[in-house]
Amino acid sequence: MLFNSFSFLLAFLPVTLLGYFWLARREPAWGIAWLALASLFFYGWWDLRYVPLLLASITANYGCAQAIRAAQGRARHWWLGGAIAANLLLLGYYKYANFFYTSLTGEQSVMLQVVLPIGISFFTFTQIAFLVDTARGFVQEGRFVHYLLFVTYFPHLVAGPVLHHKEMMPQFADPRNAVPRAENFSVGATIFIIGLAKKILLADSLAPYANVLFNAPGEPTLLAAWGGVLAYTFQLYFDFSGYSDMAIGLSRMFGVNLPLNFNSPYKALNIVEFWRRWHMTLSRFLRDYLYIPLGGNRRGKLRAKINLMLTMVLGGLWHGASWNFVVWGTLHGLYLVLAHLWQAARARLGWRGGSRIGCLAAWALTFVAVVFAWVFFRAADLPSALRIVAGMLGQNGVSLPDAIGVRLGGLQATLQQLGVTWSLGGGSQFVETWGWVTLAALVAFLMPNTQQIMHRFAPALDHDGSAAPARLSWLPSQGSALASGLLAVLCLLALARPSEFLYFQF
Repeated sequence: MLFNSFSFLLAFLPVTLLGYFWLARREPAWGIAWLALASLFFYGWWDLRYVPLLLASITANYGCAQAIRAAQGRARHWWLGGAIAANLLLLGYYKYANFFYTSLTGEQSVMLQVVLPIGISFFTFTQIAFLVDTARGFVQEGRFVHYLLFVTYFPHLVAGPVLHHKEMMPQFADPRNAVPRAENFSVGATIFIIGLAKKILLADSLAPYANVLFNAPGEPTLLAAWGGVLAYTFQLYFDFSGYSDMAIGLSRMFGVNLPLNFNSPYKALNIVEFWRRWHMTLSRFLRDYLYIPLGGNRRGKLRAKINLMLTMVLGGLWHGASWNFVVWGTLHGLYLVLAHLWQAARARLGWRGGSRIGCLAAWALTFVAVVFAWVFFRAADLPSALRIVAGMLGQNGVSLPDAIGVRLGGLQATLQQLGVTWSLGGGSQFVETWGWVTLAALVAFLMPNTQQIMHRFAPALDHDGSAAPARLSWLPSQGSALASGLLAVLCLLALARPSEFLYFQF
């Protein structure tokens, strides 16, 4: 079931909301049980075959958590290590076994060609974090139904954010959240509608122009390559930003604040800041449960950089089982290492920076580096990615549609002397591609994000408190209700054929 579908919006969501608050006001445990069952129904809507797998994983991890809590000394470490290994083996079988088998043997295995259970990476990481936190004494959860809801809670189940138990379950335990509040519903609905608009009106509109390039890359020329890559760059941005908003908005309707997972990453001035803004809960997980246990920066500068590279390569593999994701993770690992080296060099030289030109150059370099890496993230395979990169570097020349050339008058001949060639057809596609890219860039770079617009109402657990201009800050009023209503109508009119979120594949 998709957040951007009529079955979800007109049936599942209202029934789940009404059932939860009706039951929770009578007995909080009933409300939690109802919401857990509704979340399992939501998951089973995709593929009922994998509900038993999800339940088996939850039951086994709950049992391991109880054993970890009861164990002492080395026994606790053995239980923790075994439980983490079991989770990784399950994830490895479904997501990576066929990839590694094919890479090593050059052959396909029928036994290993299995359908990837949706959300397996997210619910696996969520449960590993729970196990580690239990071993550290941070979690005391004795009720299975609470743990069931923690893992399956439908706003985050299939594409994040990656949650900590301490972030969510105390909110459900608060009796005040069992009572429906108009503020929670209006704030949550507004955030959800903004996210829905990002997905339907922007991300889905950009998708065809990205697909033209990535589905059949051939040998693209400079502008065709950049147009398609930038279309995907902003498609992914608004798709993931939209999902993150919708998850936060849905949860807020139930009186529960989720952690912030997306905070205008394309406005980052360096790659370190980018990763503090993009998929923030995954970055937190990789830092707390991989980078720091590997030693972090406690064992010298060289070891810190090796740990950082290893963390990013594994983070790339988390996204998918292909060499493309290994390259993508490696690129970001190199970016981060270079960024830390640059920061250290600046500190030694006493360079403070901060000038407008310096900030603009830093932003441009960061953005181009991120865009370049997205090619490997999206391309079907490495040869396709390299052909697109060649086009971006101008190795296939520069070509413009002839329909545009005839409108340039004498400038057409000048451009031709500079090496520009003219192709038949494609004028409307060229204009539409760059038109959508320009619109998306203006929204991403110049508009405040959802958290800034809704800052007066603490929209997420860890929102940064930055505010939008006064004229764009949301307040409950007739004007705000009208604007939200019009945006919702536009989304519903465009909701002819709902499309999956890009992060569902992970």
